[in-house]
Amino acid sequence: MTTPPSAFPDVEKLVVDVLKADPALAGVTVAAQAPAGFDGTQSAVLVNRRGGAWIGDLHVDKPLIEFEVYGPTKTTAHVLANAARKALLATIGKQLGAHFVSDVEEQDGPRWMPDYLYRGANRYLCVIQLSLNVF
Repeated sequence: MTTPPSAFPDVEKLVVDVLKADPALAGVTVAAQAPAGFDGTQSAVLVNRRGGAWIGDLHVDKPLIEFEVYGPTKTTAHVLANAARKALLATIGKQLGAHFVSDVEEQDGPRWMPDYLYRGANRYLCVIQLSLNVF
């Protein structure tokens, strides 16, 4: 097994940048953390790495990316969840910074999930696995 690189890609930042560049998400907060004053009723896509694995022989990082997608209505949150997943699925075969996206596979989602932190929230969750070639 080969040794992992000294610096793995900041996958959350890469995904945030992809989503921010997508016209379907214009005006939507896209971030790795909820902004100050967030109460779950604003249009937002929160991006988090939820695990994954380094495949040493292939030099591939396979992070699991979770989207927490919020909107002022359930319908809006669902539309935004679909836009976010479409934007990330479209990165197959593309270069993101210094890394090549060799595969994107949806693991779960989007699914409606009550939010116990933000009582008035309309939230959908999605989990997508990236395969990033790391050199």
